[in-house]
Amino acid sequence: MIEAVNLGKSFKIHKKDPGFWGSVKSLFFRKWELKEALKTVSFKINEGELVGLVGANGAGKTTIVKLLAGIIHPSTGTASVLGFKPWERKNEFRKQIGLLMGQKAQLWWDLTGADCFLLLREIYQLDSKLYKDNLSELVETLNVSSLLDIQIRRLSLGERMKMELIASLLHRPKVLFLDEPTLGLDLTAQRAIRKFLLDYVAKYKPAVLLTSHYMQDIEELCDRIIIIREGSFVYDGPLSAVLSTYAPDKLISLTSKDPSSLQQKLSACAYKLDSTETGAKIHVPRTQVNSFLASVLPQIDVDDITIEEEEIGSIIESIMTKGLHAA
Repeated sequence: MIEAVNLGKSFKIHKKDPGFWGSVKSLFFRKWELKEALKTVSFKINEGELVGLVGANGAGKTTIVKLLAGIIHPSTGTASVLGFKPWERKNEFRKQIGLLMGQKAQLWWDLTGADCFLLLREIYQLDSKLYKDNLSELVETLNVSSLLDIQIRRLSLGERMKMELIASLLHRPKVLFLDEPTLGLDLTAQRAIRKFLLDYVAKYKPAVLLTSHYMQDIEELCDRIIIIREGSFVYDGPLSAVLSTYAPDKLISLTSKDPSSLQQKLSACAYKLDSTETGAKIHVPRTQVNSFLASVLPQIDVDDITIEEEEIGSIIESIMTKGLHAA
């Protein structure tokens, strides 16, 4: 449903000269530099697939969303969304996509939610029954029936985001772009929106591209993730494979009644050792966990042993910022 081939986008940026005279000079002799926001990326998203797009600020996430939603034109490459070229902005295309950007409002602040939705009904030319059925289902699921007659500007951030979500889904799109949908929300609102999205995707099977800086959004919603760094993809695959691909170690936590003695005995081991209040945490290659435990357990007294995977959020953060290579 969504396919991009060698998609790229460059921006021409005015390079300012420092100081007063430099600013005067730049009025007549401007210097420009070409900024590659996106470097020929390719990917495909199928019906019913919810794909997470993660990366540091400025990596190119929002640029991809804007390209696929038809807001900006690419510099290179092609893209197809539901068989359309997005930047041609045909009405048939726009009626089948939904776009929610956590940093930009699409509703009219001085109108109530009910009035906003009536306007959207006319814009999308929705059948009366379809409109009523969709609105009733969305309002009930998000539990906002008591907020429909309140001006948008008088709602809290979490309440407004729920209204924005209804606006994006009112016409039941086949493709949904979600750019930071839980930005700034409290934990309760985040959980509510995540649960709603999971249920909605399971029921209606849209193709969804989600960007978020909250790792919990990615972990709970996405089976597949794309990691982008400086305009290029560094990983595209199952979320479950990130650990096995990029995290060579497992974390073995050992606790003892005498943690200082435990730490001293383990200090000579060949692996990275982190001291804790109750014992120690050792980073052991996943293929050597059994042999490590077999060699050290007879020599130390421990109360408890825990074997864990490294935190996935930390692994993804490292890939985004340092570009780690596969283990």
